[in-house]
Amino acid sequence: MSAIIITTEDLREFKMELLEDIKQVLSNQSGQPFKKWLKSPEVRDLLGISPGTLQNLRINGTLPYTKVGGVLYYDYQEIMQVLEKNKVDNRL
Repeated sequence: MSAIIITTEDLREFKMELLEDIKQVLSNQSGQPFKKWLKSPEVRDLLGISPGTLQNLRINGTLPYTKVGGVLYYDYQEIMQVLEKNKVDNRL
């Protein structure tokens, strides 16, 4: 059985590669929840709205959703797109 010698330089190089990978993963998730699909209570908390307001957003087509077995799911990215699309810029 042959032995492999690992030098301090090898460890430094590994550390730098690992740190870069971690930075990349964290930058891809910046500001996003860990879940892609949110249930109604999570959306209400995120937007600070009542159940009735959420229902109105569904009915009038403002907020897209998916229904699976009686449970409503909302795509986090689609919620953010709706917010950006309806953003009002009052700067003159």
